[in-house]
Amino acid sequence: MKYTGQNEASINAWKEKYDLPWMKPLTEADFRAAARGEALLTLTPNRKVPFSWYEDCKGKQVLGLAAGGGQQMAVLSALGAACTLLDFSEEQLTADRLVSEREGYSIKLCKGDMTERLPFADESFDYVVNPVSNHYVEEVLPIFAEVYRVLKPGGVFLAGLDTGIYWAFWGEEDTTLKRRLPFNPLKDEPLRQELLAEDMALVFSHTLEEQIGGQLKAGFLLKDILEDTNEAGPFFEYNIPTFILTRAVKA
Repeated sequence: MKYTGQNEASINAWKEKYDLPWMKPLTEADFRAAARGEALLTLTPNRKVPFSWYEDCKGKQVLGLAAGGGQQMAVLSALGAACTLLDFSEEQLTADRLVSEREGYSIKLCKGDMTERLPFADESFDYVVNPVSNHYVEEVLPIFAEVYRVLKPGGVFLAGLDTGIYWAFWGEEDTTLKRRLPFNPLKDEPLRQELLAEDMALVFSHTLEEQIGGQLKAGFLLKDILEDTNEAGPFFEYNIPTFILTRAVKA
C-alpha cells in the first residue's frame, strides 16, 4: 500500500498551504538552545516533548520516520544523536540536508514510504521518532510492526498521533459537526473529490484503538502519554485535545 495514492507534490502543497511554525526548520538560535538541553522537540503542534523522554540520546542511533523538514532530527543531532531520516518528500529531505550543512553535523537521508517495509535491518535503532503523519496513511498497524522490528530491545518509540476528531468538523470554519468517522477518502468518492478540489492531500482519521492498541499489539510497552491541541481555531480556543504524544518501549 502506497502512502496515500497521491504524489509528493500534493503533500508538499498541503504543508505549504498551512505553513505552520512547528513545521519550519530549526533556526540557528534554536539549534544552539537544543544543544544546551532546552526541550525543543515537537511531535505535535504546540506541546514540547518532555526532555526526559530523549535526554539520553547522545551517541544513540535514531530513525526519524516521516520526520523531514529540519526539525526533529536537528534537535536530536544537536544533542549528539546519530540520525537517519526516512521521508516521502524530497523537499522535506532537502530541508534536513540544508540544516545539517548549516550546523555541521552528519545525517543519513533516505527517500521512502513508511507504509512499506522499512529499508533497515532488524534491531538497527535505539530510537524511532515519528512526528504526526498518521493522517496521511490509511493503515497504521503495519507501521507500528515495522517500527518494532527495527528497534533494538529496550528501544524507544516517540510518536505524535492525530486523534481524528478534527476531520469530523473539517470545513470552512470547523465549528459544525459535518461527517461521520472514519474519515477515509479512499472509501468515499465525493469526499475524495472534495479534498482534490481543495488542493489537499488525502487524509484519514484513526481511532485510539488503532493507535494505542496498535502499538500494544506490536509488542510495545506504553510508558507515557500526553495530549495536545490544534495550533489555532476553535479546538485550540476551547482546549479540546486533537493530538496525543506517546512514549513506548520495545519489550
